[in-house]
Amino acid sequence: MALPVIKPYDLPVDLPENRTSWRVEPERVALLVHDMQNHFLAPFESAPIPEVIDNILALRELCVALGIPVHYSAQPGGQTPGQRGLLTDFWGHGLGGEPHAAAIVDALKPGDPSAVLTKWRYSAFVRTDLAERLGSRDQLLIVGVYAHIGVQATALDAFMRDIQPFVVADAVADFSPAHHRAALEYTAQRCGQVHSTKRMAQELTAVRS
Repeated sequence: MALPVIKPYDLPVDLPENRTSWRVEPERVALLVHDMQNHFLAPFESAPIPEVIDNILALRELCVALGIPVHYSAQPGGQTPGQRGLLTDFWGHGLGGEPHAAAIVDALKPGDPSAVLTKWRYSAFVRTDLAERLGSRDQLLIVGVYAHIGVQATALDAFMRDIQPFVVADAVADFSPAHHRAALEYTAQRCGQVHSTKRMAQELTAVRS
């Protein structure tokens, strides 16, 4: 039930076709850095995490410059059986009590601790105040891990709340290229849009200029 060892792989270049024609807008969007905690990054032997972190940093820097809110999700360490619920059946006891495991990776450490929401289930909306934090913003830019679990669940949950999700293909990572690709295809065809970091940056700056 432990997380698997994740072999290095290349980030996807050929992205699935999006069914919608949404465009991300600075006045409507917020950025969610999803579960980029040491515990969840430890299984990666190397690639694609360094590139994913660089792309998240680039998007975060742009969002801050444009006045776009940046939120972070992080699961707490040392959860009780009652808190974990059915997650235990799939993943065991989860994060231990050591602070390092639960901490967001140093390269992405939030400057404001209040920007971090405590996450309990796959979707970052469940048992959190993410919806309230978004306020009137009805678009969500999602980056982080894992693409086919929490990222996809959060994107689908956003869609069902009439919030347009945008998953950044080269700013998320997964158990394998196949899992990564499947998450992107599902999102593009069923609940959101999938774009590269470069494309998202271009759209954000084009709308503003």
